[in-house]
Amino acid sequence: MSATDGFGAPRFSIVIPVYKVRGYLRECLDSVLAQTFGDFEVLAVDDRSPDECGAILDEYAARDKRIVAIHREENGGIGQARNTGVERATGDYLLFLDSDDTFTPDALERMAQRLDEAEDPDILLFDHVRTYWWDKRQPSASTELLAETGDEVFSPAERTEFLKMFAVVWNRAFRRDFYVEGGFTYTDGLYEDALMVYTTMLSAERVACLNHVCVEYRQRRQGSSMVTPGRKHFTIFEQYQRLFDFLATRPHLDPLRPFLFERMVSHFLFTFARASRVVPADRAEYFRAASAMYRAHLPAGYEPPAGVTGAKFQALGRGSYSSFQALKLVNKTRVTVRRRLKKARTTVGKRALTSLYQMHSKRPLDPKLAVYAAYWNRGVACNPGAIYRKAQELAPDIHAVWVVRRGLEDTVPEGVDYVVPGSPRYWEVMARATYFVNNVNFPDDIIKRPGQIHIQTHHGTPLKRMGIEQQRYPAAAKGMSFRKLLQRADRWDYSVSSNQHSSENWERVYPCTFESLDAGYPRNDVYFTATAEDVLAAREKLGIAPGKTAVLYAPTVRDYQAGFVPRMDLEKVTRGLGPDTVLMVRTHYFYGQDPSLQRLHEQGLLLDVSKYPVVEELCLAADALITDYSSIMFDYACLDRPIITYADDWEVYVKSRGVTFDLFSGEPGETPGVLATTEDELIEAFRSGDWESERTAALRAAFRERFVQYDDGHAAERVVRRVFLGEEMSPEPQPLALRTPAPSPAKAAAVPAAH
Repeated sequence: MSATDGFGAPRFSIVIPVYKVRGYLRECLDSVLAQTFGDFEVLAVDDRSPDECGAILDEYAARDKRIVAIHREENGGIGQARNTGVERATGDYLLFLDSDDTFTPDALERMAQRLDEAEDPDILLFDHVRTYWWDKRQPSASTELLAETGDEVFSPAERTEFLKMFAVVWNRAFRRDFYVEGGFTYTDGLYEDALMVYTTMLSAERVACLNHVCVEYRQRRQGSSMVTPGRKHFTIFEQYQRLFDFLATRPHLDPLRPFLFERMVSHFLFTFARASRVVPADRAEYFRAASAMYRAHLPAGYEPPAGVTGAKFQALGRGSYSSFQALKLVNKTRVTVRRRLKKARTTVGKRALTSLYQMHSKRPLDPKLAVYAAYWNRGVACNPGAIYRKAQELAPDIHAVWVVRRGLEDTVPEGVDYVVPGSPRYWEVMARATYFVNNVNFPDDIIKRPGQIHIQTHHGTPLKRMGIEQQRYPAAAKGMSFRKLLQRADRWDYSVSSNQHSSENWERVYPCTFESLDAGYPRNDVYFTATAEDVLAAREKLGIAPGKTAVLYAPTVRDYQAGFVPRMDLEKVTRGLGPDTVLMVRTHYFYGQDPSLQRLHEQGLLLDVSKYPVVEELCLAADALITDYSSIMFDYACLDRPIITYADDWEVYVKSRGVTFDLFSGEPGETPGVLATTEDELIEAFRSGDWESERTAALRAAFRERFVQYDDGHAAERVVRRVFLGEEMSPEPQPLALRTPAPSPAKAAAVPAAH
């Protein structure tokens, strides 16, 4: 019997250390829970992660009793987190899975079969693949070795080729009794895997192999501690000193000293050659430390390898940094860097389309200048607009200039400073501004200078797949260069988020080094600050008569079709809703004016509000929202008013664009209210009253709990304080139950009567 049945220990204890991986953690945990072999426990250790990783673990633990969420009181690093997990483990075998990696679907089943066949060896080695953000999968270097071993069970001390396998702990399973009785624990700092791999392999008597890919090893573009430079990489010397201390207590392993010495030196040189680990300022000191370790552990009679590798060893052994440089060991890396910089400068030269931009780029930055843009320069709108207004209040010394495309100058509010793209002043402000705020990306020809700060506000909560995940959906990619997309995202210093769902997605699909501002969406502040008078004024401006029920229909764009194609018979729906209901229709801004929609508007059957400049006013005026997959549903949820999901192409949309959750599941937290796939179902929802029933109100409450997480009327203030004023974000978001959204039109109309 398995532990999950309440009898005995589980076959596997899976230890997952967790720290700042909220964009990847769910995928990791899902890969474990989806295993075809279910006799396991998960010890997921929150190493005092500053993001929502701990909450995600608690969520999964509440859902599946096989997951144990452990929260450390202090951050101790990956080694201490693994030790904490091992202390709680009860399984026959220990598995260590990094929280940004995943298991293949049948990994545990294949492991269990091989362990049974090999009669429970001390260690089981298995295969992995490297996965890259551009969807490349690269086989490991050990595939052939694992395959050649077949059913053999061996001692690693006699088969040193297995000590050359990738020295990580997640490509092997450890028999827990062997691990605990051997007194193995992880040490502090980086390169702890190498120490654990060598000491356990040298202690094991029986090792077996599994020629099957069990782990998908994610090559993160940014964020991995191993590719972040700094003095923490000097820990490699401490780890290998511990290895040789270990050997000193085991004389029977002396014949392996030359082999392990060579592995150590090769690891030193591998790390030294990477600017992503050892920075130029630390190279000389690193070299001296590596040379000292070389001389301290040089085996008697040791012969270095032949060729260039041997020359590197000898130079390190002599301890002469100058001779090491003469071998071009350091210069090779520096030349590579210089070539890249030269190429970058050439690219910059090509992209700097005007001499004005080049000229102004040589001038100092203006610390009091901010550039704003929204929706590809369509004017003052969305999150940038809300941040702009709050900055005018809290940081009035920061001068704002909006980028507005030619032909839309007359839409700019009076008193707002702006420039047209390509104009002389445009190049000046783009070269000299310190702050850049946009809800999309600035053009490729804008080069981010040192000291410039970019704030990416986004313009919606992602239901559809975004960023690098669009690669899997050709209709959504449409020839997009994802490398250039990430180069643009590399400019971001801050990414504004309205809920945990968005934060997780942005960090995963834009693997760059920005800081997430979990502040709420500034454009949604109005939904908590608007008064009854504001609601009634919006309706009056739109010409909605008192007592009428106003319904906003706002469908989104379809990647798989060109132009606006109505997904419903608008005339049928307006007549079905009856004379007391006003249907406002807003097409996506990607589309031009639709003649059929304009005709229905002219006939008085509906209101075409596609060109209405302020979508927030439309939401304030509406008693209910009908939409499909548009992110407007997440914003409208702030108002706590009915949301009706109408779409006849869910399956097609999922296949063509991909989604982050199942909107049509009908489950709390995923579906915000009524679901309809035909005009008749939609009309019936209104006629029956289900659109505002207790059932749909309960669904809406769960949806708001998940997605109206940070929005409370103070999002813009939090962003301005953090970015422009250099303060901590404040105030803290209020609990959802304490927030008061703008009154519904019915309640707003009743306010005067109450006086």
